Order: sequence, then structure tokens, then C-alpha cells
Amino acid sequence: MKKLVALLTALAIVAPVWAATQIVTLVVPSMHCATCPITVKKALTRVDGVSKVEVILNKREAIVTFDDTKTSIQKLTKATEDAGYPADLRR
Repeated sequence: MKKLVALLTALAIVAPVWAATQIVTLVVPSMHCATCPITVKKALTRVDGVSKVEVILNKREAIVTFDDTKTSIQKLTKATEDAGYPADLRR
């Protein structure tokens, strides 16, 4: 029984069941030139928990994959805003 409890505890520490990968699309209306997506992508990839960023200039959007136990949509939009590109969640 002790071994089972130890195993379950170890699994909970390594891979919590409540962690979830989220994918969101952010609208970034102020992107207008070829260098804008580079800046937005760099800002988003620096956020802890972000695993993938795709920025599409002609749609003025960023698709972000992140771990919701490490970051939030608010932190993502703050990162783009701090880089000079305010963003909102696409609904």
C-alpha cells in the first residue's frame, strides 16, 4: 500500500491532471508591416508556459499554444501590449 501511495504521489508531482494545453487566437490590430509579427512573436515566446506561437500578418492575429498552469491570457496580452502591440482574445 505504501508503494502505491508513493507512486501516485510521484505521478501527481510529475504530471498534474488539471494541467491543460490551451490554444488561443489573439487579435493584434496594430500590426502593419513585416517586422511587426517578429516583435509580437518574440514577446509571446518569452512568456513562461508558451510552447508555440504563429503570427499571421494579413489576418493581424497570433495563435498561441500555452500551458494554463504557467500563464494566462492576461499575461499574453500584457506581453504584446508591453511590446507596443495591444491584443485582445478573438471571440
